[in-house]
Amino acid sequence: MSYQQTIDFIKSKEKRNIDVGVILGSGLGPYADSLENKTVIDYKDIPHFCQTTVEGHQGRLVIGESHGKVVAVMQGRFHKYEGYTSDQVTYPVVILNQLNIKQLIITNSAGGIGDHLVAGDLVYIKDHINFTGYNPLVGANNNDLGPRFPDMTDIYNKKFYPLIEQAASDIGIQVKSGNYVGVLGPTYETPLEVQLFKQFGADLVGMSTVPETIMANYMGMDIIGISCVTNMAAGIKDGHLGHEEVYDVARASIENFSSLINSIIKRL
Repeated sequence: MSYQQTIDFIKSKEKRNIDVGVILGSGLGPYADSLENKTVIDYKDIPHFCQTTVEGHQGRLVIGESHGKVVAVMQGRFHKYEGYTSDQVTYPVVILNQLNIKQLIITNSAGGIGDHLVAGDLVYIKDHINFTGYNPLVGANNNDLGPRFPDMTDIYNKKFYPLIEQAASDIGIQVKSGNYVGVLGPTYETPLEVQLFKQFGADLVGMSTVPETIMANYMGMDIIGISCVTNMAAGIKDGHLGHEEVYDVARASIENFSSLINSIIKRL
């Protein structure tokens, strides 16, 4: 793919130097409304970008300002379960990196597994398990982007944990922490799978984030992961799961979520 064609197009629409990148999960798109002095670009107009097909992913690149910093927000992401390739799923992360963005906040709506979590919680990710069955770095290595065998020891940088907790304290909300397991989807997990993930040490489960984190880490970006717990995973509580529940809880949590992201950006 031609990264340069995409970069040139974005730069033709936006002249500001961008400080921070944000990728938004299902139902979390309204965060972009909190930015000031916005430039909005539809994915359909960006060369080599795919289209979002999932409810709650608006499909726009929104560039605006928060606390004096310029922020590029992916208002919607791509998933492999939509039929996209690994390269297509992670292409926006490469573009953010090529726009000289070094700090990336990756967010998602997730199912809660940990006993300390309830629906509506905001959780920063400490580590993840790649249970998707694929890795976006498979294939010939691009030495211009990163090493053949990248280290994964501290992908969600520990140096940011106190910053995140202080950012939450500053605005008077609670933030929790946990480990995330990424699955392929689009089916929700079975109760037995959830119990297995719990034994592995996972507190959260979702169908995104892991491929983007792998790619961002590979390219040397600083990564913060934030999950919004939109439901308890299968078997944790009685009842059936559906995307509408995920979307509703995300929308109900958007004020605290937006405040937390902006408070983190203020401290970066």
